[in-house]
Amino acid sequence: MFKLSGLRATDHRFRLPLDHAVPEGPTIEVCAREFVAPGPGAETRPWLVFLQGGPGFESPRPTAKEGWIGYAAERYRVLALDQRGTGLSTPHTTRSLLELGSTAAQVEHLRHFRADSIVKDCEAIRCQLLGEQERWTVLGQSFGGFCVTTYLSIAPEGLAGAMITGGLPGLGNHADEVYRRTFPRTASKNAKMHRQFPELSDLMVRVFRRAAEGDVKLPCGDPLSQRRIQTIGAQLGFSYGAPQIFYLFERAFVPGTDELSITFLRGIENLQSFDTNPFYALLHEACYAQGRSTDWSAERVRADHAEFDARASLDRSEAPLLTGEMIFPWMFDEWTELRPLKPAAEALAKASNWPLLYDEAQLANNEVPVSAVVYHDDMFVPADLSLETAKKIRGLHPWVTNEYEHDGLRADGPRILSKLLESLT
Repeated sequence: MFKLSGLRATDHRFRLPLDHAVPEGPTIEVCAREFVAPGPGAETRPWLVFLQGGPGFESPRPTAKEGWIGYAAERYRVLALDQRGTGLSTPHTTRSLLELGSTAAQVEHLRHFRADSIVKDCEAIRCQLLGEQERWTVLGQSFGGFCVTTYLSIAPEGLAGAMITGGLPGLGNHADEVYRRTFPRTASKNAKMHRQFPELSDLMVRVFRRAAEGDVKLPCGDPLSQRRIQTIGAQLGFSYGAPQIFYLFERAFVPGTDELSITFLRGIENLQSFDTNPFYALLHEACYAQGRSTDWSAERVRADHAEFDARASLDRSEAPLLTGEMIFPWMFDEWTELRPLKPAAEALAKASNWPLLYDEAQLANNEVPVSAVVYHDDMFVPADLSLETAKKIRGLHPWVTNEYEHDGLRADGPRILSKLLESLT
């Protein structure tokens, strides 16, 4: 246990099966950190479980009683789950995955790290912390909302309530249908950024042309390619993304030279987490897979969007478009940490025997109080697919807003959480 300004934190560790269908088989450790604001009745407050976005990212690490966690911790015992394979929960790195042995062994292992396994972890933890008869409330952000929808599908008996922020998934939609929507949305976010920062276009053209010379290395030693620069466009899905990108490019060059600055090169690295969180690269498309392979969906759909061709843009002296939350096969060539995992990534992309994650019949008969916010202009989770799903979950009447980007919970957490809690009652 430790204390922060206005919060008390307690770690809980659980030994759980890797495969819940084989409880006597290999086990993993799952860690969850409880946050509560000290005060009368703190120990008897109901539980709120937070499921983080991703997949493949650990739970938030607050430094004080602020934001949505501070707001929630006055009303709940907030349990921030380090989803299996992340944070303090038997973390998986490139090294640990390679230690599993063959590509087949790696793939079989990784198949147990999707939303269905995360939900089963939650249920095992609930029974240990609360007892089988007690229920708790869950809050899912982005991919965490996918997990909440799976929770409502396969284990609603464990839930007193469910809240989703920017994470209502399409129930039966293939990844292709997602990317056919997110590529145009990403292009529109690029256009908005350039309207906001008119000086950016010339800076980007200069940087991309310098990268095309092929001799620039990032501080980690990886080559700086044009397509690698393009991936920082994922930041455009957040409220701070466009200014952050502009500030990065305005300091791209060592003054008076054509040499890219360490500030810029380090900044590019800091905006990319594929090497520190390899699960994200390996399982991002798999979080959409149900009964069909994804077959590198983003790469295939990108072929239909010539506007993202950096070389063609430079030939017109136009700034190349930045890409969004998309995983491409070439990443497993250009990122040193991902390169050894390329065979596993290829096998995961080709795998077709993925189990279903959502039960539409169960959702249609849902009895759990549920609320959700859908961000109308969300760059990552298409709003139209979210609204289709909302119609299929009994009792769900989503709050649709264009006030926020995908990070609304982080940007204005107390307001968003208060509205969602009000909708639950």
